[in-house]
Amino acid sequence: MSVTGSCFRSVIDMISNFTEIGIPEDIAKAMDDMGWSEPTPIQVSAVPMGLEGFDMFAQAQTGTGKTGAYGSIVLGTIPAQKKVPSAIILVPTRELANQVAGELTKLSKYTNHVTLPIYGGASIEGQIKKLQKGCDIVAGTPGRVRDMVTRGILNLTEITTMVLDEADRMLDMGFIEDIEYILKAMPSKRHTLLFSATMQENVKQLAYDYMTMPKEISVSQDEVVLDNIKQYYISVGRRNKSWALCRILDIDKPKALIFCQTKKMVDVLEERLKALDYKIEAIHGDMPQFKRERVLKDFKGEGVDVLIATDVAARGLDIDDITYVINYDMPDDIDTYIHRIGRTGRAGKEGIAVSFVTSEEKHLVKEFEMRTGMDIQKRDVPEAEEGTKDTIRKVVDYDQISDVFGMCKFEVNLGKNDGFKKVSLADFIIRNARLRDVAIGKIQIGDDSSIVEVHKDFGNRMTMDLTKAKFKSKKIMVRVIQD
Repeated sequence: MSVTGSCFRSVIDMISNFTEIGIPEDIAKAMDDMGWSEPTPIQVSAVPMGLEGFDMFAQAQTGTGKTGAYGSIVLGTIPAQKKVPSAIILVPTRELANQVAGELTKLSKYTNHVTLPIYGGASIEGQIKKLQKGCDIVAGTPGRVRDMVTRGILNLTEITTMVLDEADRMLDMGFIEDIEYILKAMPSKRHTLLFSATMQENVKQLAYDYMTMPKEISVSQDEVVLDNIKQYYISVGRRNKSWALCRILDIDKPKALIFCQTKKMVDVLEERLKALDYKIEAIHGDMPQFKRERVLKDFKGEGVDVLIATDVAARGLDIDDITYVINYDMPDDIDTYIHRIGRTGRAGKEGIAVSFVTSEEKHLVKEFEMRTGMDIQKRDVPEAEEGTKDTIRKVVDYDQISDVFGMCKFEVNLGKNDGFKKVSLADFIIRNARLRDVAIGKIQIGDDSSIVEVHKDFGNRMTMDLTKAKFKSKKIMVRVIQD
């Protein structure tokens, strides 16, 4: 067989992988153009049922191919080139609305369906003009969609297919009233698909209130966290997170997405790293939409190596070449963790997820491993080359090295040979380091040096004040014990 014939055969084989589960050939052809090779587990489970017209609610995380699943169902069951939309997809964030619209536009390359994103934070006049031109599918956030319906701009009377994507997130964000308003504005006889990362009671209630005998589909956690994502954690205190992060950025040089828990922390870290000349940008919910879109465009290109984000970016951010996800702040629940790390290891590429874990958060590592069966390996901060100066200097983090009572250990070069006993050594340290009596813990007297426990709040006084003192012309030396 010729090379041309061989390539043609491979294309046919890839398309047949999708047509075998019922996906129409023109959509399968678009999937081949997008580089998709075979359907994911959620697509295999959901597409045949959806194309047969069953309502369904499916448990599936971001990164499992769910957009391709419901996109195939929508495009395979509604007409194209109509003035009024036949399908609507509700999503929690602006970013996800844009991503879904972009994905469906690619999938409809040969079907000519028109998908329009509708979301707040952008010009409503521009979106109104596009709606008036007509579209087949609306991908929108509940607030802006409701606004358009209320204004009489968006006509939902001909909707035959309704998708609720990341339903748990929308309910958590307080969109239930908007969702119910939108559902009541469309025909009661419709095809309804609900996708959610978790199956909380309120999600199930929503499904059964607005769906007809829905089929339940669940993609297991084993399928959610892809094998090509290597997961690590680094034991590091709050005061040294920036040091550890700069080591990773300097040595591993990743295309990295960094997650922080709060908008304030995103802003602080962005300012700190920009001052150090890193090619970095940040994104969170308080930013105007035009700036968020510009930042994402720069990150997808060559201008930005690192993006710092709150969890708003965990929903809907789809960039294939992210090599690292770094949890600068460890999430406190497994669903957020899975959503975050799923931003790497895309399109069959390998990815790395690194979590910075303080001593108080180590239980989360064990909990996540136990609940998912995943292995999260401990990793050290990368070592800099000899003679290389750290971008940020490592400091002693007394919170990280203290025990459960907040006590840290210090070695002092005073002992029995200097005539000290426990009480006299304690008195000497209290007086010269300006400590409170209760700040001193156990003391192990040695011949030439002693181990002293001191509360973490007074650590700097031990290393800075006590070392200024002398005992019979002997200079006092203090070493922090960090093992």
